[in-house]
Amino acid sequence: MLIRYKKNFEKIAMGLLSFMPTEKELKKLQQSMKQYESEENWQLFLWKEEDIIGIVGVSSIDESNLEIHHICVNPSHRHQGIGKKMVRALKEMLPDKTIIPTEQTAAFFERCDQNQDDIKELNTSEE
Repeated sequence: MLIRYKKNFEKIAMGLLSFMPTEKELKKLQQSMKQYESEENWQLFLWKEEDIIGIVGVSSIDESNLEIHHICVNPSHRHQGIGKKMVRALKEMLPDKTIIPTEQTAAFFERCDQNQDDIKELNTSEE
C-alpha cells in the first residue's frame, strides 16, 4: 500500500533513498529530504506491506505531468514487482497525471517494460 511520507518516517525514508545511486553522499541525501519536506510540489510516498520496503519521490511539473525523481525498493525485497506496484498505485492515486521518469529513473521504467499508458517516454522526438 502506498502511503504519504510523514516526518516520523524520516530515518526509514533516508535509508531507502540512500539505495539510489545519486543519493550516496549524506549531504545530497539531506538536501533531497529537505526538498521533499519544504517544497509543496515535491512529495514522497512509502510502500508499506508488513514493513516499509519502498519509496517513490515525485514532483508536479504542471497540472497534468508528474515527474518521478526517486524510486527504490529495499534490496531484500527486489525483483518481486514492488516498483511496478508503486508506480501503478501512484497512477491510481493521481489518475489525471502523466508519469514521466527523469534521466535517473528512466532505466527502471525500461527494465519494468511499463506500457505507454502508464508513462510518457523521455525521448518523444524519435516518433
